[in-house]
Amino acid sequence: MNFELSEEQHMLVDSITRFLNNDYDFETRRKLLQCESGYSKDNWKTFAELGWLSVPFAEENGGFGGSSLDVMLMMEAFGRALVVEPYIASVIMGGRAIELLGNDQQKQSLLPALIQGDLQLALAYEESVSRGNPACVSTKARQGGTGFTLHGEKVMVLNGQGADKLLVTARVSGGLTDPQGISLFLVEPNQAGVEVTRYATSDGSCAANICFDGVTVNAEQLVGKPGGAFAGLTTVLDEATVALGAEAVGAMEVLYKSSVDYCKTRKQFGSPIGKFQVLQHRLVDMFIQHELTQSAMYMAGLRNLEGGDIAARAVSAFKVQVGKAGRFIGQQAVQLHGGMGMTDELDVGYYFKRLTAIDALLGNTDFHLTRYVNLG
Repeated sequence: MNFELSEEQHMLVDSITRFLNNDYDFETRRKLLQCESGYSKDNWKTFAELGWLSVPFAEENGGFGGSSLDVMLMMEAFGRALVVEPYIASVIMGGRAIELLGNDQQKQSLLPALIQGDLQLALAYEESVSRGNPACVSTKARQGGTGFTLHGEKVMVLNGQGADKLLVTARVSGGLTDPQGISLFLVEPNQAGVEVTRYATSDGSCAANICFDGVTVNAEQLVGKPGGAFAGLTTVLDEATVALGAEAVGAMEVLYKSSVDYCKTRKQFGSPIGKFQVLQHRLVDMFIQHELTQSAMYMAGLRNLEGGDIAARAVSAFKVQVGKAGRFIGQQAVQLHGGMGMTDELDVGYYFKRLTAIDALLGNTDFHLTRYVNLG
């Protein structure tokens, strides 16, 4: 496989790296987590001005025409700085759902505003009983007159607390886990019957649980064909999984490199602890796990261009590796830094928390291992 980057990809990564190095230090990130939105709206506008929000979308929809590989490279750079802005939630999960499933009018009214940084989206698909399975939908959409009435609850909705529009999966027919019969609806957060409960997640970012109690939506709020959203939804979630895993790869790189640097300077018994063979072995194991995960990332990104079961298997294999490697590298980094690794003053703990959260998002290790086997 050819892993060489194109000139455009080099330019994209360089622009992101320069911005993050100059304007996104660790203390800045900590302050952003404390604000109401959980991220910087000024940074979001900067992302739009630099063209980053347009990368995943086709040129005919006002986008850059980038591939999942371009998004993967972006997210790897974002992971090195623990970027908190909701790129995956709003652009990948929300925007790509509109692009794949929406009609021309929906694309023309929503995607330009999203790309310009004026619109925030959230995809509400996860439920308390679904455990990562997007086909497990108990939220009901009962048809009546010219529209539908929604009843149900979504949990762990990324960017749900700040979205201008919600994309909600609801079942119009079929059983609890039937892939057929799932529809996608555009819902306003301030509509009657919508209740949004905001909370902080384990890594300090924001999410929301959202209840829909008799929410009325008209036919224009239906995204795609009635009952036919599952295939497009699966594609979107696989793209988001690759992007999320790429973020984890960037975070792992920072953890193993900072651990190497720390072991070169921290002294015990008059010598740097990096000279102790047992710790050298740990550092090498961290490096190997990062390299394995990065290789799985490239495989998933390339296979994702092909589509089909082979792409889905590569995505799940990558997510499983992300979960295993993230846990190992995070634990080793905390232990190698000693007591300092447990403090809020050091960024090591924040990277470990983010890797732990990534393992649980978009299907955990157990879910993707089972999916990989079933697709074989």
